[in-house]
Amino acid sequence: MRWSQMFVPTLRDDPAEADAPSHRLLLRAGYVRQLTAGHYSLLPLAVRVRARIIEIIRAEMDAIGAQEMLLPALHPAEPWQRSGRWELMGQEMFRLRDRRGADHALGMTHEEIFATVARELNSYRRLPQQWYQFQTKFRDEPRPKGGLMRTREFTMKDAYSFDLDGAGLDASFGAYHGAYTRIFERLGLPALACEASSGTMGGSDSTEFMCPADVGEDLVVHCPACGYAANIERATSVLPAASDAPGPAAPERFDTPGVRTIEDLRAYDAPDDRQIKTLVYVLDGTLTLVLLRGDHPLNEQKLVDATGATGIRAADPAEIQDALGALPGSLGAVDAFLPTPLPVIADEALRGRRDMFTGANTDDVHLRGVDVDRDIEVGKWADLREVEAGQRCVRCGEALEIRRAIEVGHIFKLGDRYARALGVEVLDPDGKRVPVVMGSYGIGVERAMAAIIEIHNDDRGIVWPLAVAPFQVTVVVAQSDDAEVAEAAEDVYAALKGAGVDVVIDDRAERAGVKFRDAELTGIPFRVTVGRRGLAEGTAEVTARATGDTEKVPLDAVVAHVRSLLRR
Repeated sequence: MRWSQMFVPTLRDDPAEADAPSHRLLLRAGYVRQLTAGHYSLLPLAVRVRARIIEIIRAEMDAIGAQEMLLPALHPAEPWQRSGRWELMGQEMFRLRDRRGADHALGMTHEEIFATVARELNSYRRLPQQWYQFQTKFRDEPRPKGGLMRTREFTMKDAYSFDLDGAGLDASFGAYHGAYTRIFERLGLPALACEASSGTMGGSDSTEFMCPADVGEDLVVHCPACGYAANIERATSVLPAASDAPGPAAPERFDTPGVRTIEDLRAYDAPDDRQIKTLVYVLDGTLTLVLLRGDHPLNEQKLVDATGATGIRAADPAEIQDALGALPGSLGAVDAFLPTPLPVIADEALRGRRDMFTGANTDDVHLRGVDVDRDIEVGKWADLREVEAGQRCVRCGEALEIRRAIEVGHIFKLGDRYARALGVEVLDPDGKRVPVVMGSYGIGVERAMAAIIEIHNDDRGIVWPLAVAPFQVTVVVAQSDDAEVAEAAEDVYAALKGAGVDVVIDDRAERAGVKFRDAELTGIPFRVTVGRRGLAEGTAEVTARATGDTEKVPLDAVVAHVRSLLRR
């Protein structure tokens, strides 16, 4: 390949619209160009990197016995309606109608569609099955950002397992967990396997593979001591045992003029951890009281997971006033002071707490001496609080850290939800028809590309790991107008190519400095420079992009030397 014939539109300056380092470098190094918000054209170098990533993923999928398929990107509404996700997906799903007026969608994911294929399995003897594909997905992200990090159109490797029972699913899940660990190691991504929420996918369990990075949109709770890791939406921590002394025989009202916040109530000898914070949410149309300790924030995804609600929003002040007779700041769930019975869900940190403070459902009035178990009818207890840095690990008791991270993969135990909805059944060994048990396993290809750059870059540009680089080596003709130098460089290029090295020659009529800058910016792992001075000595310079180290190597030894570098 000749640089003079490639389309690599590098930029001298950082684009103003780029926020994340990967976004900036993909644009500057000529890998991508934006068509519109959330939609990018992949240029030749990006296509080569994408192919390398796919090659690694495919090899590991094949190694665990998965079979590659390719299913449509345009889906009829019916399978999604049967699973209940046609409504659940909301505005993120691109929807359209064909000329006959039938509803369709551009695929966000393919659980329903793979399930329709799996209807033909029929017998347990054909299980387990592992299927995967590389397919374009479409999500109408409200705020696409970060270049390839969050887009509306992207390639996903999505895989699906089909087993007879939970034990089979556990085995499949373990196989994918191992494959994902190997994939991210080969891609050069230091991914943490984190406990995670299953969200709209449903199912009993899921694991996210999270790559720590400053630009990450997710928060990961991590224990450096024992390795515990969980998404903030799933993480928990150890809290000191409650040691409240018994309070009065019944809650006592007291006036709190102007008190609107947890901080305001401190003036009444009410520390944050002795207050009950009362939030009001509308869950699937039902006004619900959500209780936490005053010093604990709510994690909304935990509320969704605990209740199974598909529609969730904070109640507005008018709804709260109508139901409780007070505005936020004076709310509480004590039975005797509730004008209207409402469902109550409480965080586990409140269980057994006594002598607490909360609102009396009268503006500027609060209660003291509240015994949670005695005075509040809790309909459901759940882990609702968001973990904070410094709290103690549930496994080893050491302090937890919270880090920003990029989700680069997610694996789910789906169970039989989709099989029951789509009618995927097989005959079991006793001749009974039973639903198959499914798993789902995803990796975003372009997101992985961006994440690699977030980890592997410096002030000169991208530093690709060798396994995914667009080329392994670039041969730079330092003086293109010197026929002898050009001929020697061509000989080195031909020899490397003949030895099976993935090499490009920079034969442009540009200054050597421009070529060096572009080689560094685009991140090619090794540069072989052929110039007048070296030619006079019978040598070329071999430079490693990652370290900047340069060695003088005899021209007739360049191929052997480069091949030794590629084997390290």
